[in-house]
Amino acid sequence: MNEVPPPYTPPPSGPQFGTLSLRSVLNVAYGLFALGFITGGLGAIASVVLCYLKRADAAGTVYASHFDWLLRTFWWAVLWGVVSTVLLIILIGWLGYFLILLWVLYRVIKGWLSLAEGRSVGPTAF
Repeated sequence: MNEVPPPYTPPPSGPQFGTLSLRSVLNVAYGLFALGFITGGLGAIASVVLCYLKRADAAGTVYASHFDWLLRTFWWAVLWGVVSTVLLIILIGWLGYFLILLWVLYRVIKGWLSLAEGRSVGPTAF
């Protein structure tokens, strides 16, 4: 009856079963952003929420630039979308929407390819 309990052993460090790597999270984020083209932007909004939730975990890694890249892409697209909406008054807003679509598509493809190669995304500016 006088059994001694086993000593405490801390759980192993490193990737655990059931946790996602930052690379996997970014693949999901890029996929959601791309899905935004079909869902009218809902996928992009889900991607932005995911990026804000996981961005702190990526600080100091090659993946941090990807989170910033996606967030900057979203917010610049929103800004230029608002400008294009105002420009609809003089009928050139449609051109703005088309250019935003091409720019976002370019950034999603460039970012996703950089992630696949294990590189950070290009310049941090705009």
